[in-house]
Amino acid sequence: MASKNQKIPVYFIPGLAAGKEIFDFIRLPEQKYTKHYMEWLPPKFRKEKLEDYVLRMSKQINHENPILIGVSFGGIIAQEIAKIIPVRKIILISSVKDRSEFPKRLRWIKALKLYRLFPARAFQNIHNFNRFAFGKTLSRKAVLYNKYLNVRDEKYLRWAIYSVLSWNQKEAMPGIIHIHGSNDPIFPIKYIENPIVIKGGNHAIILTKAKQISHIINKSI
Repeated sequence: MASKNQKIPVYFIPGLAAGKEIFDFIRLPEQKYTKHYMEWLPPKFRKEKLEDYVLRMSKQINHENPILIGVSFGGIIAQEIAKIIPVRKIILISSVKDRSEFPKRLRWIKALKLYRLFPARAFQNIHNFNRFAFGKTLSRKAVLYNKYLNVRDEKYLRWAIYSVLSWNQKEAMPGIIHIHGSNDPIFPIKYIENPIVIKGGNHAIILTKAKQISHIINKSI
């Protein structure tokens, strides 16, 4: 346990293709916590094992017993890191705790190897969306995509998609705090066990419901 004068380290892990900017609106008391942001590494080769990749990622953690907060794929990484080092708490946002929380369509994509058809280049060229963004709503989305989905290395994206679909966690780890949107189209709420539900929230609640999520995190830790 940290002493009264010792701040608790919190490490944030973004979602697939996202950078640390997705946590811009999360607020934690500065007198109690220090915030640290993990960055995606390029995979060493096309099918680098998730365990090996996570071991390399864990080298970014320079504090004992941190709190890990992971969004989507970052939540999977957080759980894998917790198998390597002791952590104080794991908080998942828009993520999954084991394979049973995957929707059936993702299981079929993995089984049929349809992930090979994923157009990773779409993320690389997402800035081109600005050219075709007509109207205030689409223009605003184009700006958001450019700012928050800024990890566009094709090798990393293909590896990450394969790693998500190949994740084989059979049982949820104990003590996880799981925050999830009721309208998440990627990981539908009906498959998620015991989440803290953000009503009306989609997969991007880290951006659209940041104030509510900040309140939940502060109350939970």
